[in-house]
Amino acid sequence: MPNHKTALRLAAPVAVLALALTACGGGDDADADAKGSSGPEASASPSQAASGGDLATGESATGKVAEDPGEVTYEVVAQKVDVGTEAEAAKAVADAADAKGKVLATAHVKYTHESGPALTDGSSVHDGTTVFADGQRGGVLIGASEDAAGCEDPYDVDSWKQGESHVFCETYVIPAGATSVEVHWEEEDGEPFVWKFPQK
Repeated sequence: MPNHKTALRLAAPVAVLALALTACGGGDDADADAKGSSGPEASASPSQAASGGDLATGESATGKVAEDPGEVTYEVVAQKVDVGTEAEAAKAVADAADAKGKVLATAHVKYTHESGPALTDGSSVHDGTTVFADGQRGGVLIGASEDAAGCEDPYDVDSWKQGESHVFCETYVIPAGATSVEVHWEEEDGEPFVWKFPQK
C-alpha cells in the first residue's frame, strides 16, 4: 500500500488548487469519488442491529471497518466543526467565483482503535465521514485539513495500536449562513451516525 499512499499524498496539493467541489445537494456520489473511496469497508451480518442515529455533542459511536490486516472496531466522536469565512473559502479554491456565497467547514473527528489488529499502513476509518449543512451534503475540499490546528494527516499514521486515538479532519464547502452543520460517519452499508452543530 505505500504506492497508494504516495499517490494520494502527491494528488492532495493539486486537488486543493483544482477544488474537488460539487454542488451542495444529496444523492451525488461525486464527493465520494473525489475522496478516492466510497467509504470504509465494514462487515455486516444479518443479526446485527442497524447502525446510525443522532448523537449528542460529545457522544461517541462504535463501528467496524475492514482494514489491512483485519477488521478493527473504532470509537468515533465528532469533536467540533470550525466554520470559516467567505474570504477564506475564496483563497482556498482555484477560482474565487466557485466559492461565492460559501464557507469552509472543517470537522474534527476523533477515532479510537478499540479492538482488532494493530495497523501498520494507514487506515480507512476517516473515509466514512462527510459534512452536511441544513440537510444538504457539502462539497468536499481535498487536502485542505492536514494543516489545520489539531488535525493529523491520516496518511502519516503508519502505526496504530489498540487504545490509541487520532484526530482526522474533513473540510467541506457549505453555504454561508447555514443554520446547522452536521458531521456524519458511517460504516459501509450502515446508516450514518449524526452529530449536529447549530450555527449562530
